[in-house]
Amino acid sequence: MSILDLARPDIRALAPYSSARMEAQGGTVLLNANEASRPPNIPGGEGLNRYPDPQPPALVETLAELYGSTPDRVLVTRGSDESIDLLVRAFCRAGQDAVLISPPTFGMYAVCARIQGAAVIESPLSRQGVLDIDALLGAVTPATRIVFVCTPNNPTGNLVDRSDLERIAKALEGRALLVIDEAYAEFSGLHSAASLIDTYDNVAVLRTLSKAWSLAGARVGACIARAEVIGLLRRIIPPYPLPSPCVDAAMGALSYEGRRLQRHHLHEILNERARMVVALRELPGVREVMPSYANFLAVRFDDAAGTYRRLLAAGVVVRDVSKYPGLEDALRITIGTGNENDRVLSVLRAGAPA
Repeated sequence: MSILDLARPDIRALAPYSSARMEAQGGTVLLNANEASRPPNIPGGEGLNRYPDPQPPALVETLAELYGSTPDRVLVTRGSDESIDLLVRAFCRAGQDAVLISPPTFGMYAVCARIQGAAVIESPLSRQGVLDIDALLGAVTPATRIVFVCTPNNPTGNLVDRSDLERIAKALEGRALLVIDEAYAEFSGLHSAASLIDTYDNVAVLRTLSKAWSLAGARVGACIARAEVIGLLRRIIPPYPLPSPCVDAAMGALSYEGRRLQRHHLHEILNERARMVVALRELPGVREVMPSYANFLAVRFDDAAGTYRRLLAAGVVVRDVSKYPGLEDALRITIGTGNENDRVLSVLRAGAPA
């Protein structure tokens, strides 16, 4: 059985939109796309009168190399969000199919499913943020088409072991697609699960340049999967997903010098994360600093709401995650610069009882 047998039949049969840029390559006089003949008279406007490549070859090849894959298994998208949306639309029929998630986790899995009209099945994490594999697999129904696993998980920061991911992939063969969201993988120090794709055609891995590569504003992500899954998603992705300036920014960040700076920045974040764990655990009013393999910490407080207000009044914005199940007493604090982290600690110490 092919993984495509689980996809929507109408999407498999869909004739994708064929853009002018895709239909004709080369040439020096470009009159096939109804573009403006002159670039805009603005700083950095050179070339912006032309549509970008639908899937810029240099960027696809660079990301394939970065993530240990091959270009035919990589689709470049607008962050991970677009990959999530494309996968749900390709595999889930409205009113018939479902996705399975493990809250508390990234909210866009459920949002994309509900927009598509797919049901959302939940197999919650434990209060310690642990994924119960038996419970997860037990929650899979005949209607389940996608199982989302975020590792490191947002907003808890916990990991799912590779052996557990492989167990899930094997159990879902012929039943559902396992989508492994590795948005925070660089902060874990572990190898990607993308190599599972060699063995299991029902595995897709999501990556992004928004976190460890400092390009949240450029919105560059990637879906890594078997070539046939990538081909399916290319049928429904908009024709020009990435603006040229975003592609240029990504290529700059992934250059030799960009990678050198990224390694330095990553080292700084990991050191600051370790420092913040120790410092926060010593503060009165802090119940728990959950273990994290991401660039943030989920912290439980005696008075999370009051702590949030106190930080906000001091100009420090953190994420109130108390609406998530199991995190009713928690805030999520991104690891900032040393000075930013010192500001957080200073505010929390000032508010602690004498």
